[in-house]
Formats: sequence, C-alpha cells, structure tokens
Amino acid sequence: MPIVPKVSDTARQIYQRGLAMGNHPHRFSKIGDCQNVNPFFLTVFDYPGKYRLGEKYAYLQETIDYFHGSFSRESLAVKGGFNVAAVLSPLRADKTVCKPTESPLACELRVYRPSFAIISLEQWWGHKSAESYATYMRKIVEYTISQGVVPILATKADNIEGDNSINRAIAEIAYEYDIPLWNFWRAAHPLPNHGLKKDGFHLTFARNYFDDPERMKAAWPWRNLTALQALDAVRRGVTEKP
Repeated sequence: MPIVPKVSDTARQIYQRGLAMGNHPHRFSKIGDCQNVNPFFLTVFDYPGKYRLGEKYAYLQETIDYFHGSFSRESLAVKGGFNVAAVLSPLRADKTVCKPTESPLACELRVYRPSFAIISLEQWWGHKSAESYATYMRKIVEYTISQGVVPILATKADNIEGDNSINRAIAEIAYEYDIPLWNFWRAAHPLPNHGLKKDGFHLTFARNYFDDPERMKAAWPWRNLTALQALDAVRRGVTEKP
C-alpha cells in the first residue's frame, strides 16, 4: 500500500458530517503513544526555522499554514505507554480536563473538536494477539468516525511481534472502513536498520531538514515528512472537488 493515502468518498462524507457537528476544519488531533509526543512528532511545523522543506516539498507549506497550532498542541490522547486499550480507558484520562467517564480519546475529540485524527499506536502487550489489537482499534475507529472526525491510521516501523501481524491488522481495518492509511512502515523500511535503534522499537533521530540527504537516513525526518504528506493529501482530498 502507498505511503500517502488516497481519499475516498467515505472520508469526504465523514468530514462533511463533522463540519455539521461543529468540528473545526483547520484542526487535527494526535492519538498515540511515545512515538507521537512533543517535541518529536510534527511539533516543528509550528516553528518556522526549525525545519526545511526544500524545493521538493515546498508545496507542503500550504498545509503547514492550514493546520497552524495543531502541530505543537499537547494532545489529551497522547502519552508514553498508551496503547489501543489505554486510549479507550477512562482510568487513563486527564482528570483535570476530562469528564469522569471519558476516555482519553473521547476527551480529546470533545475538547479540541478536530476534523482529522492521526491514530498511531505502536505499543501492544507482547502476550496479546493482533486480533485483540484489532478489536480495540476498531472501537477507536468507530468512535472517531461517530464524532465526524476523519481517522488517518498509521502503520509502524517496528516488527516487535515478529510476523508483522499488527501492521497487517491496521491495513485491513483501514480498508474495511474505507479510511486513509498513512503507511509509515513503507517509508521507514528502506532506511538503515529500517529506521530503528538497537532496541528494535524507537526511531533513529535527526533534525527535520528534508533537503539534507544525511539527515534523511534517519527515521524521524521521514516520520514527520510522511505524516505531513498524509495530512496534506487528506486535507486536499476532502476539501477540493474530486
């Protein structure tokens, strides 16, 4: 599957329903674990001078401007150690902001009212199956859609489970619900050690200068670049005429 998603009529319908519900067209939320925390994931795009698009990716500046403020916002549904079960559990929500029965996911979507959500959840309990992961991910996707928010599912660079079954489940769910898939695995796989540190999970780091071939040997620049490309494609796909 391609790195950057193509947008379906289903995604357009979700977006339009979300606007009718009061969602903000210029906002997206992050839903995820330690691979999605500030300042690493997307944050730099709210700070001119801390990234370079280069000539090849200059077209992405329009999307950076469009979503200004969302890139560096602290999501209520992102935290190190979160997984597909945790983001659905009210026990893991921020009690200073969220209602007693709200999960981190529900709280984030209620408080911020985004039109889009990047859902990137790499961590999972080693003794739990990919089928169990998929059960929770479907609940996340269904709730997100019910709130008129377009889910953008992300595959992961690692293969901690050993058989790529979680990425397969993510791709199958994106296909099943006809929603955008940001296939980060495909972007990271050609990199040295597939973009992974020695622990086989955390990504190799370099600054986000996309016109620097040496820095682009690391995974973090590719994670931020391809996430931005996915946002750009989905934004254009739902707001522009097919």
